[in-house]
Amino acid sequence: MPKPVRIAASILAADFARLGEEVARVEPHLDLLHIDVMDGHFVPNISLGLPVIRSLRKVTGLDFDCHLMVTNPGYMVYPLQEAGADSITVHLEAVPNPHPIEARARQAGLGFGLVINPATPYRTLDPFLELCDLVLVMSVVPGFGGQSFMAEVLSKVEAARSAIDRRGLKVDIEIDGGIGPATIGSARAAGANVFVAGTAIFRQPDPIQAISNLRKAAEGGSN
Repeated sequence: MPKPVRIAASILAADFARLGEEVARVEPHLDLLHIDVMDGHFVPNISLGLPVIRSLRKVTGLDFDCHLMVTNPGYMVYPLQEAGADSITVHLEAVPNPHPIEARARQAGLGFGLVINPATPYRTLDPFLELCDLVLVMSVVPGFGGQSFMAEVLSKVEAARSAIDRRGLKVDIEIDGGIGPATIGSARAAGANVFVAGTAIFRQPDPIQAISNLRKAAEGGSN
C-alpha cells in the first residue's frame, strides 16, 4: 500500500518579513516545513541561518525538514539540532561517504536523509538506502526557487521506490522542485510520498486552498 501523502511547505518562497504569520496560517494544513539551508558555496545562493530556524521553532510545532545545500554539512548537525531541527537531508554530491554524518545525526537525535541532484544517477544513492529515513530526489537544479519541474527525474523516483519496497525498508521518498497541481500527480504515481512545494503554496492567493488542491492532485496520482 502506498505511503500517505505528506505536504512540506518550503519557506524559501514565503514572505520573510511576515514569516511567522505565513507559517501560522498554513500550519494546520501541512505535514512539515521544508527549510533550505544554503551556504553560497555548494549552491551560489545564501538562504537563511540558525537564528531564523530558532525563531521559527518558537512559533510552530511542525517538524522541520532541513535540506542542507552546503559543502560541509557535518559542522551544522549539532547547531541545527539545538536550533530546533527535526531531521536533516544532505547531498551525496557533498558527502560521497555519508556514514559519518549519518552517525552524527543519529547521535544528535535527528532524522537523516540523502539528496541527489537531477544530474546524479540513482545508482549512487542505492547503496545507502538503509541509512535513511528519507531520500530526496531534486526535480530542479538546487539553489533557486521557481524553476520548472524536470520530469526526467521520475525514473529515479521509480527506481528508489522499487528498491525500497523490494528491500522492505520504511523510507520516505521526497521530491523537491517545480511541484504544483500539474506535476504532483506524476511524482506520486512514480512512488514519491513527500512533496515539497514553495511557490505553489506561499505565492498563491489562497495558500490553504492551494494545499488542499495539491493533496487532491497527489491522491489522484496514487498507484
